[in-house]
Amino acid sequence: MGQAKSRISSDPPRGKEIQCLVDLNPLPDEVLVLILSWVRARTLVTRCRLVCRRWKRLIDTPTVWKLQWERDPSLRAALKAASRHPQMEWGRVSVLRPFGRNLIKNPCGKEEFQHWNIQPGGDGWCVEENKHPVEGAEAQTCFVSSYYWCIKSQLIDLLKEGFWEDLLDNYQPEILISDWWGPREDCGCVYEIHVSLLAGDRRSVIADFKASPDPIPQWNDTRYQQVAHSFRRYGPGVRYVHFQHKGKDTQFWAGHYGARVTNSTVRVKVSSEPP
Repeated sequence: MGQAKSRISSDPPRGKEIQCLVDLNPLPDEVLVLILSWVRARTLVTRCRLVCRRWKRLIDTPTVWKLQWERDPSLRAALKAASRHPQMEWGRVSVLRPFGRNLIKNPCGKEEFQHWNIQPGGDGWCVEENKHPVEGAEAQTCFVSSYYWCIKSQLIDLLKEGFWEDLLDNYQPEILISDWWGPREDCGCVYEIHVSLLAGDRRSVIADFKASPDPIPQWNDTRYQQVAHSFRRYGPGVRYVHFQHKGKDTQFWAGHYGARVTNSTVRVKVSSEPP
């Protein structure tokens, strides 16, 4: 138990294999915890926990993870918040990194229409280069709508993304949504967004946000506009986020002259404040 085996990379005598056995079992818990804290999170969860009962016990306590999080700037906010979240799922957070990342997949069309549920209108959606850059976007491309409403949506499973029921029900972390939309210079456009927080049945709406900004007229500066909203204190039971937006042009022109949408974002923010 508690032994680590590795091959020495130097050339051994022909026909022989040199192995190095290091018995970690005699080490005190404090030293073993320090060593384990340098192992990749996924390896800790999927392999090291299976070595023996002692390793499993140490990995299932917060100490190993706290040491890792102190070294990782992207996890320091979660570490600060851990004192307010006694049921923190340390291994889950370390592997899946749910906090702060964009839960929308393919937000700019870099992968064409992968991960989106598409309802085409007119000549449907297409993907084009941005006419103006969007700062912080993962790609400078956008989805372009047509002369009838073009609708696009994603359903985000919060448990699969790395969150857990106690956190969502009792602490209700802030859920931030953002979207960018804009026109072509020679054609006006219309845009709408509807984001819902859904229960486990995927139908019951616990909270939602809708926006229908004023249409952008023909002959404009083609710059993007941002729509943003923050869900707070939305109540227990949230398990999914349904993100939907749609666009069309105002001239009823064949082709793709409607609203351009890009950099769609859903993020969950961990907080050190009490619920």
